[in-house]
Amino acid sequence: MEKKVFGSIGEQISCKYLINNNYKIIEKNFFFRGGEIDIIAFDIEKNELVFFEVKTRSSIKYGVPAESVTKTKIHHILKGIKFYVYKNRLENLNIRIDVLELYYSQNKFLINHIKQII
Repeated sequence: MEKKVFGSIGEQISCKYLINNNYKIIEKNFFFRGGEIDIIAFDIEKNELVFFEVKTRSSIKYGVPAESVTKTKIHHILKGIKFYVYKNRLENLNIRIDVLELYYSQNKFLINHIKQII
């Protein structure tokens, strides 16, 4: 399967997972100068705005998905968060960055939700 399509399917499954776990999806694929934030959602239980990096893999041959969220990637995500918060005047909200690892195996996806990566 094409990498972009595979990633898009992973993001769709992630949104369903988040909705089923008391998150409200605010925005998907928020583009900014220097990158993209996959999903922005509101954690209803914790009253936090959460910025998600979604990593979908069919193999861990080259490491687990979260390992691809490098310091450089986090730096770009933080830049995007600052812009998003400023643009939408959300300075008073608690925020966090999470990673959703999706593993595809035997025709199904398994999700590992890693909260507060920094």
